[in-house]
Amino acid sequence: MLQVFNTPQKVIVTCNKRLATYLETEVRELGFKPERVFPTGVELQASLNDCIRLNLNLRCASQVLYRIADFKAENPDELYQNLVKIEWEKLIDFSGYFSVTSNVDNPHINTPLFANVKVKDAIVDRIKQKHKIRPDSGPDYSKAVIHLYWRRNEAEVFIDSSGETLAKHSYRKIPGKAPMLEALASACVLASKWDRQSAFVNPMCGSGTLAIEAAMIATKRAPGLLRMNYGFMHILGYDEEVFLAERKRIKEQVIKHLDFKIIASDISENAVDISFKNARTAGVDHLIDFQVCDFEHTDVPQGAKGAIMFNPEYGERLGQQSELEITYKRIGDFMKQQGKGYKGYVFTGNPDLAKKIGLKASRKIEFYNGKLDCRMLEYDLYDGSKREKPREN
Repeated sequence: MLQVFNTPQKVIVTCNKRLATYLETEVRELGFKPERVFPTGVELQASLNDCIRLNLNLRCASQVLYRIADFKAENPDELYQNLVKIEWEKLIDFSGYFSVTSNVDNPHINTPLFANVKVKDAIVDRIKQKHKIRPDSGPDYSKAVIHLYWRRNEAEVFIDSSGETLAKHSYRKIPGKAPMLEALASACVLASKWDRQSAFVNPMCGSGTLAIEAAMIATKRAPGLLRMNYGFMHILGYDEEVFLAERKRIKEQVIKHLDFKIIASDISENAVDISFKNARTAGVDHLIDFQVCDFEHTDVPQGAKGAIMFNPEYGERLGQQSELEITYKRIGDFMKQQGKGYKGYVFTGNPDLAKKIGLKASRKIEFYNGKLDCRMLEYDLYDGSKREKPREN
């Protein structure tokens, strides 16, 4: 069996669709060289100790998967026979707990749960054979997690070094109404042209995710500062000192104060209260100016540059369309009047409503929110009218 913590192997860092571009940038900034980028992830070479660094730092990722085996398997029996050869007793504590996840496309499998059971049985049978005792298993991802990727007759087996998803950043104890996933909010901030040195304004803030992610990015607060349990901690050979050293490094890089404003406003006092509590859990409440008001009355710093970012409702429920048409028009008017010199952003899953903003988008950045096809529209909010090219005589 490989010395997994020190041996580079194929690693797949997964993400939600349309986040791979931003994930790749993050991976490169950490000093890794991606070998392949695909719609839902990035492939690279790394040891399991390297995966510790990836887990603690990545904002747009979902899971960090370290490959331990690959083989041919036509059917469930062949899958089992190959799995039982792996030295699981050197990876999983025989008195411990593990869970199995999978991504399967094989004609012999009608449900991934059946494949999961095959993996679980092979692990249990192998460890039982070696130690005369069986580890517990189940759906809890808080301990060791093994992932199976099986396409037709090609199978790969990974240690899921993350366990619980990285896409949630551990601060949102109170989600609020229709919250945006933290990884998606991070990607929106990273995709924008905000320079992280000027004002960031988030009207209609909801549970505060965009403003909190902006504050964390601006101050270099890694998501790993908010989490103390990962899948890699439950693999035999784990050295806690490696984790603590990386945690110390990311703690020391944090910028304590900002010389510009991050503003989050909402007409709902309850929403602002939820946002404040989430920001406090994230450690950035002192960096955000929370305001209870209609978005039109948000105090946008004048004479400055920065970003204004909206994530309004999309009108998915019947009867909302006409009401939201008015809201979207007001958003456009607000950005024109109060956002001069800023970059404006509106994240929406409704192109018809977007037309009511009344501004021409300079960019349309593609995202998914869950399964919904969305766009983040970017607007250049000129100080005064955009200068026209002088006419030639």
